[in-house]
Amino acid sequence: MEGTAKPDYANCVKISTDASIKEMIPPGALVMLTPLIVGILFGVETLSGVLAGSLVSGVQAGASEHARTRGPKGSDPHKAVVIGDTVGDPLKDISGPSLNILIKLMAVESLIFATFFATHGGLLFKIF
Repeated sequence: MEGTAKPDYANCVKISTDASIKEMIPPGALVMLTPLIVGILFGVETLSGVLAGSLVSGVQAGASEHARTRGPKGSDPHKAVVIGDTVGDPLKDISGPSLNILIKLMAVESLIFATFFATHGGLLFKIF
């Protein structure tokens, strides 16, 4: 640990890449399985609510950005909005593009299985 050895960049990149790919499996599975499980168990109506909720969560970051311009400046609500915008703006820039892809994936997957959900979906409502 004297700092004289040449660093192994390739090994460092391989370790980081393997770990990041391994950590992406649960969120990807969640996004892929949510429309299937909701559509089969609860039906088309509930699935449309899930898709609407995912869409609203994606749009919320842009809506909160414009809330800063509303209300009197210097008031307590305005100060809270500015603090929230300061914290949320970097998060929006980092996670926004990937969340948009996941929202589109859920919508496209729901459209692909729409006829199946319409004919065979809502198993819980049919049983109980």
